[in-house]
Amino acid sequence: MNFKEIIKEQDLFALFNEATIGIEKEGQRVLKNAEIAKTPHPKNIGNRQNHPYIQTDFAESQVELITSPEENSREVYRYLSAIHEVLLRKLPQDEFIWPLSIPAILPKEEDIQVAQFDKKEDVEYREYLVSVYGKYIQMISGIHYNFGFSQDFINRLVEITKLEENILRNKLYMKLARQFIRYQWLLVYFYGASPLAPDEFFTKLKNPKKIVRSLRTSKYGYVNDESIKVSFASIEEYAKTLTGFVAEGKLIAEKEFYSSVRFRGAGKVLDLQKKGIQYLEFRLFDINPFAPYGIKEEDIRFIQLFAMLLLWLDEEDEKTSVEIGKNYSEQIALDNPLKSPIFLKEAEYLLNNLLEIIENANFSLEDKKLVENKIKEIYNPKLTVGGKLWLEYEKVGSMADLGSKLAIEYKNQALEKYYSLTAFSNMELSTQALMSDAIAQGISIKILDEQDQFLKLSYGKHTEYVKNGNMTKYDTYISPLIMENKVVTKKILAENNFRVPKSYQYNSIDKAKSEFEKIRGKAIVIKPKSTNFGLGITIFKNGINNLDDYEKALSIALKEDKEIMVEEFIEGTEYRFFVLGDKTLAVLLRVPANVIGNGKSTIAELVAKKNENSLRGDGLSSPLKKIQLGDIELLQLKEQGLNATSILAEGKIAYLRANSNISTGGDSIDMTDRVDESYKNLAVGITQAMGAKICGVDLIIEDIETVATNKNYGVIEANFNPMMMMHIFPAEGKSHRLTEEVLKILFPEKY
Repeated sequence: MNFKEIIKEQDLFALFNEATIGIEKEGQRVLKNAEIAKTPHPKNIGNRQNHPYIQTDFAESQVELITSPEENSREVYRYLSAIHEVLLRKLPQDEFIWPLSIPAILPKEEDIQVAQFDKKEDVEYREYLVSVYGKYIQMISGIHYNFGFSQDFINRLVEITKLEENILRNKLYMKLARQFIRYQWLLVYFYGASPLAPDEFFTKLKNPKKIVRSLRTSKYGYVNDESIKVSFASIEEYAKTLTGFVAEGKLIAEKEFYSSVRFRGAGKVLDLQKKGIQYLEFRLFDINPFAPYGIKEEDIRFIQLFAMLLLWLDEEDEKTSVEIGKNYSEQIALDNPLKSPIFLKEAEYLLNNLLEIIENANFSLEDKKLVENKIKEIYNPKLTVGGKLWLEYEKVGSMADLGSKLAIEYKNQALEKYYSLTAFSNMELSTQALMSDAIAQGISIKILDEQDQFLKLSYGKHTEYVKNGNMTKYDTYISPLIMENKVVTKKILAENNFRVPKSYQYNSIDKAKSEFEKIRGKAIVIKPKSTNFGLGITIFKNGINNLDDYEKALSIALKEDKEIMVEEFIEGTEYRFFVLGDKTLAVLLRVPANVIGNGKSTIAELVAKKNENSLRGDGLSSPLKKIQLGDIELLQLKEQGLNATSILAEGKIAYLRANSNISTGGDSIDMTDRVDESYKNLAVGITQAMGAKICGVDLIIEDIETVATNKNYGVIEANFNPMMMMHIFPAEGKSHRLTEEVLKILFPEKY
């Protein structure tokens, strides 16, 4: 079957470029000195047995990180990044992930513990591998690249060829498998990066060649006995020969066949004949030590392009291609990493054909540049991963030191913004936190709408949908509408005997000004009727007497809503209560945006200095928000007899906001253990009055350590989408992992 002609004649390039890609990346947990960690698989991560993201490979120290299947290299890389960051943050402080395929230091064999799974047969299988291959060789780690063409592409080929889908699939993927093995040597050249191994690694091998490009992909790697030769002529021949070796006892199971290509889509190879091969697993790749997650996004894309090339090209000889490819690959793997490829002409032929595909298909300029850079690498091996590694090794003089340096660097990167998932930093922090906890606990994530923060979470057959990190099926339709409308909220709370401030509603500045005498000299709050995040709110704690200031505050509020509220200011301190169900889980003191004087700097300079804190940013991708110097802030300074150029005396505090929202630059201080239980119960009652499951209740309280009465508190508002991040990462005090509590109510069977 000539796939190239079909793709060209039917103009299938767009579908040809569609794929499903997944990455499985193994890695040893190590200590700072490059020694293998002896601790068990992390307990603060969900059960590894059926974990979709974090499992264990051969050894107890060897984690395996698995992405979900994604539709492009960018998405695969983002999930790989997130899984790494979650794991690195969960590991003990003194543990790291080794950034190379082969450990620099091997422990005694008796100190290597095989992975301790719940299922006895999984442990027994690993014990069998120990008896056949030994422990050392199984301490090798690598990258497995799962690849499949899209169902739409398959459907079009079925329409064109009139073949049954399973037959079409088997023809397509059998060709791709043969072609991959035939030309895999080029990928070994580009990505081979295991030049050295400790002496213990070779104890059972004869005449090892120790300075090479890739020990892992050579005969010294994790390979079967030379007598195991499985046919790739057809799926029928493949199944026949493989099951034959199992029947003869030369392999204990089909999965013991360690080819660089594995067929996926059925539990047993015989089932593939009926169901069709669904995708291929390329098991060839060394870990790239210069990539924080073991492989770069650009290389995920290049391998996809390479797979397309393999289907595009005609096969030279189906009967001999596999053996030729294995021979070529072995020569490249055992060659010096600073040596150009032996098969240079073939490399030129392959990459030039790939450029032809990119041109014919009108793929991106980035794709073209990617291949052009690979062409440079075939002429300059110092640019390959293996070449770079060897040059760096010669500088450092120790693979242990080099690997440790990189491992520490990558963990520090993951910890730098520990509150965020780097690859998803455009999403709200609460959503990122929920994603982090779901990854850690083994709950599958699918982003349905990134901009709208809409997630699908799955555990087994159980599926839940979550918006903004805490909006779930437990929310009634009417509840958010009630809380969004401050007038309705106040009326409902008053009917339920909760203390709310007296207020007036206006839809024009003129009407509000005409009733100025009602509030002259009184402490008031002016705010939009429907608002969140403290937008448009102005507070006059010391009373309002200036009509111009009043008008300006009214104008600010009307920018956020067509109707505003002018209400009584209740004396006390404002606290945020986070309620889930029938329990208050966290209480936070939010201090309004402020600066503290040093006797030298202006308020503007103090604001700029405070904004340098790494926790401060836009308030979405950071736990705290940068303080602004806008109209509201300048008005608040004026109330204190200050302006932006005022120099504050040392120790004096200037408040730039009267409202204490974190979203307007406020500070967060956890008070959960200090507040009297009566206020926590009060917050639960308010939440229930709102008909909500999850709610952020803002209370003004005179003294949090005294019992609540109807005179010593006031309800400011109830929030249907309360920010969780300020409780998870407060500026001061205890952290409360609220996103994990959300997962507990959604998936009680998991916990």
